[in-house]
Amino acid sequence: MSGRALSFGVVAEAYERFRPGYPVELFDTVMAYAGRPVRTALEIGAGTGKATRLFAQRGVMVTATDPDGAMLAELRKHVPTSVRTTQAAFEDLRPGERYGLVYAAAALHWTNPDGRWSRVAALLEPGGVFASCGGPFRLADPAVEAAVRAARAPFLANDEIPSPDGTPPDQEMQWPGTELQQSEWFTGVRQSVIARRVTMSARDYVGHLSTVSAYLVLPAADREQVFSRIMQVLPDRVEMTADITVHLARRRQED
Repeated sequence: MSGRALSFGVVAEAYERFRPGYPVELFDTVMAYAGRPVRTALEIGAGTGKATRLFAQRGVMVTATDPDGAMLAELRKHVPTSVRTTQAAFEDLRPGERYGLVYAAAALHWTNPDGRWSRVAALLEPGGVFASCGGPFRLADPAVEAAVRAARAPFLANDEIPSPDGTPPDQEMQWPGTELQQSEWFTGVRQSVIARRVTMSARDYVGHLSTVSAYLVLPAADREQVFSRIMQVLPDRVEMTADITVHLARRRQED
């Protein structure tokens, strides 16, 4: 895995504090697509359990996986005791138990594209559901966004992660739906968006940036400078556009 993918453990507590959780609409969207009770789930890249608790608190038996032990240690503080944890990268998971649901929340882009969908399929029951959700966390005010972009420019041209398969942002079907549509393992690909706005203090916004991989891999001195420069151009409170794009697909029934 890349250095950016493995950079989060050093800020596990900040990740838990400053990253927003997931709304119940996400759970409802996945369950409505499933069309039947989902009893077991495996989560890819669970982090500190932001999405884990959403499913586990509603009766799903979740196995949460993450390659970073510090992230899983933080996760265990916040999820029901019924949640099982496995420290492993997605690529290192071995097929065995199959689940009614395999999902990833803002984590799928860190997985290796080679054999990604056959590995997911091997973890799913026939007819089981795959779900992926995520989306950019952006300043809603264009003027504030431009000021922040100028402040970080000497250190970073961009702090977002581009589409893993190069899908342009104006295309109707976005990644990973684009890959799922081409996969022999899945059918019924669906994309939907849960609209979300988040308001936070300027300090909490910078706290959120401190958990973003693009900043985490900067040298410490540069990281301090860029955060100081950004704080200087922010109003006291900022509004964020934090829409969640959800992709769903069903594993094809075995012959």
